[in-house]
Amino acid sequence: MKNTALTATHEALGAKMVPFAGYNMPIQYEGVNIEHETVRKSVGVFDVSHMGEFLITGPNALALIQKTCSNDASKLTIGKAQYSCIPNDDGGIVDDLIIYKLKEEQYLLVVNASNIEKDWNWISSKNDVDAEMRDLSEDYSLLAIQGPKAVEAMQSLTSHDLAAIKFYNFEVGDFAGIENVIISATGYTGSGGFEIYCKNSEVKQIWDKVTEAGAKPIGLAARDTLRLEMGYCLYGNDIDDTTSPIEAGLGWVTKFTKEFTNSEALKEQKNRGVERKLIAFELDERGIPRHGYDIVDGQGKKIGEVTSGTMSPMLGKGIGLGYVPTVFADVNSKINIQIRKNAVPATVVKLPFYKG
Repeated sequence: MKNTALTATHEALGAKMVPFAGYNMPIQYEGVNIEHETVRKSVGVFDVSHMGEFLITGPNALALIQKTCSNDASKLTIGKAQYSCIPNDDGGIVDDLIIYKLKEEQYLLVVNASNIEKDWNWISSKNDVDAEMRDLSEDYSLLAIQGPKAVEAMQSLTSHDLAAIKFYNFEVGDFAGIENVIISATGYTGSGGFEIYCKNSEVKQIWDKVTEAGAKPIGLAARDTLRLEMGYCLYGNDIDDTTSPIEAGLGWVTKFTKEFTNSEALKEQKNRGVERKLIAFELDERGIPRHGYDIVDGQGKKIGEVTSGTMSPMLGKGIGLGYVPTVFADVNSKINIQIRKNAVPATVVKLPFYKG
């Protein structure tokens, strides 16, 4: 089991620790609902240093990214970030990721912790253009400072105007007394805030100053309920090697203005239409939908299964995502979630669940 540079800090704070993607990670501190509400209403900080970072550089860096990623990275200018996915050869997804343009001919790819080795091997196998690749995952830490009060609470820690950093833009500069930190207006909670990339040796100082400035430590359990309220996909649950970006509602990051892995087949799929789609649903009655529960029609026939589900802390009702045949995918369609012996009625809704 690997540790992050902050594992001892989490343990000292009394966090409940669990194995996650090969790392010893804090799942919660005070409780999921309290931590969830903190991020929605104030400001919290997550240690997400288990995420992977690849540096792709050189004259052909962009060519490699364009070939392996679905979004059009040629649109990136220095200081901008982009959400994308890495398609495989069979219509599925190797991973989803964020691409940062640091300088001309220099890009940072941020990938999911459980996929670091898989992604590295996949991108390497496609690198016939001699782009230079470096895996920085073991050397860098990542903090997500999230919530509507993030700008106000963190402004004293940097000379950069945090309010001026637009969504999916970033600055490189001073933060919490450390130079050359990436301050990125990104995050997976839907409540605004920043992600801070720094060296492992620097993260304890930043964590201490961030928590002194008012951010409460938040565990990975609340990170999951927060992202689900926004309908953001989680790799391994809602998207994987068998789900296409078109089925998953990721057509908006799948740009056919260029060629990339399996682009012809995905383009045909987009034009022809898909047989199943990832839907969002809310339970009409009490109950908690869980990952793996069956989705059934009015006659009790299985039509799909829940890929992510929880009791929404902000809405006070059961919410979830899952793949169903396209005929059941329209908003306001009626489905049922099999919770033990009960087929609990649910309604297909438009994302996000939580409107803020």
